[in-house]
Amino acid sequence: MNETSLSAPVDDASVLRQAESWRRMGRGVALATVVETFGSAPRPVGSHLAVDEAGAFCGSVSAGCVEGEVITAAQDAIADGAPRFLEFGVADEVAWRVGLSCGGRIAVHVERIDPDRLVLLSALNGEIAARRPCAVITPLDGGAMQLIRAGDFAAHPRALPAQLRDGDSGLVLHEGRRLFISHHRPGPRLLVVGAVHVAQALAAIATLAGFDVTVIDPRGAYASAERFPQARLDMRWPDEALPEIGLDAATAIAILTHDPKIDDPALRLALASDCFYVGALGSRATHARRAERLKASGVTPFALERLRAPIGLDIAAISPAEIAVSILAEVILARGQKPLRQLLQHATATSCGAG
Repeated sequence: MNETSLSAPVDDASVLRQAESWRRMGRGVALATVVETFGSAPRPVGSHLAVDEAGAFCGSVSAGCVEGEVITAAQDAIADGAPRFLEFGVADEVAWRVGLSCGGRIAVHVERIDPDRLVLLSALNGEIAARRPCAVITPLDGGAMQLIRAGDFAAHPRALPAQLRDGDSGLVLHEGRRLFISHHRPGPRLLVVGAVHVAQALAAIATLAGFDVTVIDPRGAYASAERFPQARLDMRWPDEALPEIGLDAATAIAILTHDPKIDDPALRLALASDCFYVGALGSRATHARRAERLKASGVTPFALERLRAPIGLDIAAISPAEIAVSILAEVILARGQKPLRQLLQHATATSCGAG
């Protein structure tokens, strides 16, 4: 990754990878992290900004509001090794000057990545890449950081702050020390089966929305880098690719080919997995035929209830780009666990019954 401007869409996992990369190149590097927010803060707790000794930066802690001040503090931390704790709010002259005059407040912890922290950062990036949940405990006084892997939660419960079990990132007071606990969960991932026109638009906008996108299609004429410059391509059959990729609870899958030889094996695997979203393109008549095939192959009615078909929110989408928008909107809605469609159906039924 190259040095990144504030306008570029970069997720926090990418920022952590960039920080490690810069440090391994021999650069002095500091990592700034939002550790507390109040009111209309522009970035959530846990957001990162990596800064190198020359002022190159990647990520954001405030969508641009206070980055200049934080970058300066980061360069100072690189120079003297001392951590910084910065607060910006409506009462601060800096905050008024840079745009935090809307009632928000943020606190940012800045620390140099020394050799010990580089070892931990490398291990953290490995856990994130493997899509394993973990947490990092950072003492705000500059003490040694601690990486807590998934197995550590069960193995050493008494040795860890109780707040670790809550699953939320934030500041805690533990044994007289102020600690920041940062939870890292698998990032959102979208697997698109079928390198069709809709998939081109869907891969592009899903990437912008922060999803890790893989397009799966064994047909080489469809799955080409020219058609999908922003997505990872997998040219295997879904029943070969999906088990190796892994279908976890942070994964959504969109089935788009209209070809039962490709779609049906993918659907059988997806509906038996922990994916938070499974959708398939096609009309209601197409879906009815699909459902009969899947039932005949052993898919249970309960599993079929998980399938969103026809795929996407009903926004009267017609063009491939509009259909892609409707699909991504439904994926985002499902990820937030807001059953909009069911609520609307219930409201309609209630209204009709009242009439």
